[in-house]
Amino acid sequence: MQHQQDFDSLIGKSGHDQGLNRRTFIQAAIGAGFAAAALPVCAQTMISTDTKGLDAGRMMLEIHGQQVPVYRAQPEGKTNLPVILVVSEIFGLHEHIADVARRFAKLGYLALAPELFIRQGDAGKYPTVAELIKEVVSKVPDAQVMQDLDAVLAWAEKNGGDSKRIGITGFCWGGRITWLYAEHNPSVKAAVAWYGRLIGEPNALAPSNPIDGAASLQVPVLGLYGAKDQGISAESIEKMQAALSKGHSQSSFHVYANSGHAFHADYRPSYVEADAKDGWQRCLAWFSSHGVI
Repeated sequence: MQHQQDFDSLIGKSGHDQGLNRRTFIQAAIGAGFAAAALPVCAQTMISTDTKGLDAGRMMLEIHGQQVPVYRAQPEGKTNLPVILVVSEIFGLHEHIADVARRFAKLGYLALAPELFIRQGDAGKYPTVAELIKEVVSKVPDAQVMQDLDAVLAWAEKNGGDSKRIGITGFCWGGRITWLYAEHNPSVKAAVAWYGRLIGEPNALAPSNPIDGAASLQVPVLGLYGAKDQGISAESIEKMQAALSKGHSQSSFHVYANSGHAFHADYRPSYVEADAKDGWQRCLAWFSSHGVI
């Protein structure tokens, strides 16, 4: 019943709508700016941030010969802005990630959210998570992602961004990338990783994981995690904390007892409003306390 309500909220209900099949549902969701594999969209809880006072929209940035879509949001007419990189979940650059960028822009940031899967495929069109991971996400090299994020920052520094005030945040897949980029680029002032994987089996495309570079990490990272996350164990968080204690990054974790994975994703059934709002405030305070404002 809840899924049907979400469906109705997204596309509207009429006698004709009742005959819509999943293919039409997917087309409607994509038309609304969401990835097909992210369905159902819970319109009742979804946050929508307007563009009033902002210069916001998609642009194309050429990186090593590839046209990479980037969602940019910033206050109108302002320069010398603190920069926030927003790294998506496995669903890529869809409406939720664009909305997060607008939330940062409303607070005075130049927020940039690149489509980091573009070379491997269109993350928005696959109807299931399993297909999306198999066909796109699993084929993305970490090194490619690091290069793309470097290029996005280089663009920001030439287009109104302050290179001395750089932050990064990411969700799920993007949470892991947030840890890795903080290790890769010590010029980042602070990072906030939302439920990103910390430990895993290395392979050719992902030769290391956040825990491998924890002891040498210089950037302060705030990890926001859910105790009920079925994919990220309490043990892995404890191991990461132990590894971080050997270094000097001043990183920290906050684990929400009542949340599982993707508790910040306000468009999904996993959303936990109280913890998402608390996490957002902690995220903003973390950036502010480390000079990214």
